[in-house]
Amino acid sequence: MRLLLIEDNDRLSEFLEKGLGDSGFVIDRVGDLAAAQAALDAGGFDAVILDLGLPDGDGLDFLKQRRALGDQTPVLILTARDGLSDRVGGLNAGADDYLAKPFAMEELVARVKALLRRPGAALGVQLVLGNICLDTVGPSFLIDERPVTLTRRELALMEILLRRPGKVVSRGAIEEGLYRFSDEVGSNALEVLVSRLRKKLTTLGADINLHTVRGVGYMVMDRN
Repeated sequence: MRLLLIEDNDRLSEFLEKGLGDSGFVIDRVGDLAAAQAALDAGGFDAVILDLGLPDGDGLDFLKQRRALGDQTPVLILTARDGLSDRVGGLNAGADDYLAKPFAMEELVARVKALLRRPGAALGVQLVLGNICLDTVGPSFLIDERPVTLTRRELALMEILLRRPGKVVSRGAIEEGLYRFSDEVGSNALEVLVSRLRKKLTTLGADINLHTVRGVGYMVMDRN
């Protein structure tokens, strides 16, 4: 799951990027509304974490403008403005949730996941195919009900593919979900990741096939 973090405090941004990254999210950070506008127009985000006091404008006005344009990306406001009128104003402006600073990282992660589990949103709780089960809340990965250790990127790749079982997911769509704008990604990084995951799944007895559709992308299918 890919998040856009709109926050101008570098120290807080680094803290948020690490905490959310450790929980399995891919984070793109921007420090002003102009960069946020460009990032959202490019697309590919499952949710937004929005500060309100930004150097080139107010986050609430920005949110209202995005909603007026039809952008329905889930937005969690994260701000020091913690009065009742602030919270009500944020929700009325189109925010899906509101969390005041200071906060616990565990609560922020839980709130983001709750947003993404809402009907029509990006995050289901359990993804099952054949004898494998990916619990996206944990996250945890099971084969024949036995816990299996995957790296963060392997889990993210499995989630992307398991959300579209039996359908080809393009290379571009996968890379958008795995990597940030700022990541330096080698030309064969995705192929190496897929190969490693495929070998691991085979060794551990997963009864699914991870197919390469040459020149297009990848897909997972139940062998049965």
